[in-house]
Amino acid sequence: MNTYPKTAHLMQRGCDFLGSDTAILCGAMSWVSERNLVSAISNAGGFGVIACGAMTPELLDREIAATKALTDKPFGVNLITMHPDLFDLIQVCEKHGVGHVVLAGGIPPKGSVEAIKGGQNPAKVICFAPTLALAKKLLRSGADALVIEGMEAGGHIGPVSTSVLAQEMLPELAEEHLIFVAGGIGRGQAIAGYLEMGAAGVQLGTRFACATESIAHPDFKKAFFRASARDAIASVQVDPRLPVIPVRALKNKGTEEFTRKQIEVAGVLDSGGLAMDEAQLQIEHYWAGALRRAVIDGDVENGSLMAGQSVGMLKEEEPVAVIIEKLMAQSEEALTRR
Repeated sequence: MNTYPKTAHLMQRGCDFLGSDTAILCGAMSWVSERNLVSAISNAGGFGVIACGAMTPELLDREIAATKALTDKPFGVNLITMHPDLFDLIQVCEKHGVGHVVLAGGIPPKGSVEAIKGGQNPAKVICFAPTLALAKKLLRSGADALVIEGMEAGGHIGPVSTSVLAQEMLPELAEEHLIFVAGGIGRGQAIAGYLEMGAAGVQLGTRFACATESIAHPDFKKAFFRASARDAIASVQVDPRLPVIPVRALKNKGTEEFTRKQIEVAGVLDSGGLAMDEAQLQIEHYWAGALRRAVIDGDVENGSLMAGQSVGMLKEEEPVAVIIEKLMAQSEEALTRR
C-alpha cells in the first residue's frame, strides 16, 4: 500500500502486529465472517477474523482448515468468552497455528489469556475494552492489543459512542499500547481521524457484510442497501433482572419478537423454572437462530438484521479489494488535505 504513504505510516504499528498490508480488521459477524469473506479480506491486504460464535470445536477446526486453503495470509479467530468449550476452542486455534485470537463478549475467564499465549504455537490476544478502567486491567492481564468499540456498531454493543471512547482512551493508552477503533466507521476520512489520534488501526463490520465475497443472502444485502442510519436501532431491555446486552439491528418483526422473547423468559424466571445463567443462554440462542434466518435463509422480516449505523452509507455490492482500496484512498486524501 505504498500508494498511500501517510496512511501507511500511521498504520505501521498495527500492520506489524497483524502481519497484514493494512491495519483494517473485519469485525467478526456470526454466519457472515466465515472462510470466504475472511480469506478475501486477508488476500486483499486487510485482516480477516473468523466468527466462531456458537461453533463446536469440530466445526471451528473445519472452518480454520478451509480458510487456510483459501489464503496464506494471516487471519484471526474471534472466540466468545462465555462459550462452554472455550478452552477446547483455544486448543483448536493452537493446533492450526492461528496467530491472533480475539476474545469478545465479556471479561476473559481465568487462565484463558495464558492458554492462548502459552501453548506450543503461542498467539497474540486481542480483547474488547468498553471502559478505560477495564482496558488497563486487560492490558495488565496480558492482552497484546485492544479494540474499543462504540455503540454505533452492529450486533452486541456498549453504552458509549466511538468518538467519546476514542477521546477518552487513545490519549491515555495509544502511545504505549496497540488500540484499534471500531463502531460506525464507514469511510476512510474517519479512519484518518482515529489514526491521527493514535489508533494503531480500525475495525469495520457493516461495511464488509455486503461485500461481493460475503455469503449473506441477496435479500439480506438488499435490506442493508435500503436502510438509513436511523433504521439500525438498539434492542430494549424489558427486565432489569435479565441483564441483556443491547443488540443493534435493522428494525423489523424480528426486533419486536425479541422484546416478546425477553418478556417470556422473564416470566419463566419469575416462576422459578429457570436459573439466571440458563435464561441468558436462551437469549443468546435466540439471537444465533434469528441471525441465521436473516443471513443464510434471507428471512429479512423475522430474522435479525444486525447492522451498525454506518449502514446508511452502503449502496451497492463491491468486492473486498475495492472496499479496502476506497477506504485507504479516502484516508490518504483526508491526511494530505490536512
